[in-house]
Order: sequence, then C-alpha cells, then structure tokens
Amino acid sequence: MGTVTVELRNVAGTEAALGWAGNHTVIIDRPEGKAGGMGFGFNGAQMLALALGGCFCNDLRYVAQELGVSIRSLAVSVTVSLEGAPLLTTSASMSVACELTDGTDPRLLIEKAKESCMVSNSLRKGIPVLIEAA
Repeated sequence: MGTVTVELRNVAGTEAALGWAGNHTVIIDRPEGKAGGMGFGFNGAQMLALALGGCFCNDLRYVAQELGVSIRSLAVSVTVSLEGAPLLTTSASMSVACELTDGTDPRLLIEKAKESCMVSNSLRKGIPVLIEAA
C-alpha cells in the first residue's frame, strides 16, 4: 500500500465533521459547549489514541496468523497525555491483555506486533506534516 487518503466534510447544521475512507465513516467533534462542539463524535486526542490502539489490534491479528496462533480475547487500553498551548500529545501508553486459545503466553505475539505497528512506529520516528490551503 503506497498511500491512503481520507476525506472530511462538515455535517450540515452542526460544527462537526464527517470523515470517511471507502465505506467507513466517523464523526469528529469537540465536547459539547467547546468551540461550537455538540459532543457528536471523537476529538483529536481520542482519534489519535484510537488510531494507535486500533492499529495495534490489527497487527496482533496479523502476527497471530503468521505465528499460527488464535486470540481468544483481547483488551487494549490507550492513554495519551496532553500538554501545552497549542495542545500537544506528549506521550502515549498502551496496556494489552491478550489470551491465546491454546493457553500459551502471549508476550511473543505482543512483542512482534510492537515491531510492526505502523502507527506507533510512525509516532516514535516522527513524520513531516504538510498543511496548505486547497
């Protein structure tokens, strides 16, 4: 996969945005009462945490398939810390509870997923971001 493009547009009658990629959609908004937000969707920090955790969940499944193991249960919790003005994410932490169907220790699976997780690897290395008027 070379590039991925998502689109966002305002939601008529609100100050929220609808984002989509293919057939998948998400609503982006601010908390109710903040800068016109109505609490309809996720804010930026939540989206960042979801991207981090969601990518890791997917990589756990990819690695499990490569290793020939099956995941019985999976619970991932992601916390991002925010500071400053403008607000920046200063750190992120993830807790992963994973149980394999064969009862083996999931640590190898988790470690291998850490190596391949695109979002966490990109955040660790930093990426250039270009923002310009259309």
